[in-house]
Amino acid sequence: MAKTVEDLFLFLEGLGIQTRTHAHPPLFTVEESRAMRGEIPGLHCKNLFVRDRSKAYFLIVLEEDSRIDLKTLHERIGARGRVSFGSAEALLELWGVTPGSVTPFGAINDPEGRVQVVLEAQLASAPAVNVHPLENNRTTTLSGTELIRFLRACGHEPLLLQLPEA
Repeated sequence: MAKTVEDLFLFLEGLGIQTRTHAHPPLFTVEESRAMRGEIPGLHCKNLFVRDRSKAYFLIVLEEDSRIDLKTLHERIGARGRVSFGSAEALLELWGVTPGSVTPFGAINDPEGRVQVVLEAQLASAPAVNVHPLENNRTTTLSGTELIRFLRACGHEPLLLQLPEA
């Protein structure tokens, strides 16, 4: 059974990770997020849930304005063949969230490490990173180093991806 937002916040608190959370209407796209976020400081993320031809899954976490070539992404992340978007069913089964609520915090629902997290390198050192806390009606802010600490505590060593692409 997937963890709740409250479970997530208790886990973060247990790790000593400080966060700030802002409530807002549900947001499904980067465009909606830009229009509704107001003055939430820090980098805002977009998340791509993808799979390769062998059904290995990856969560690509990028700063919202970053661009990536999906046709060559597999070469950079160690996937077997080109990647395509994972299904809503696989997202719910593996990560415990629904489309529109995709977040690196889903790692709390994947103790077996079935999804490889790929994090844009600039996020790792950012003082403030904004992601959904398992639902898309809130935005939670934490530092990039704390995000990595959370991922590691969930058994997910993130692969850092340097952008822009060469």
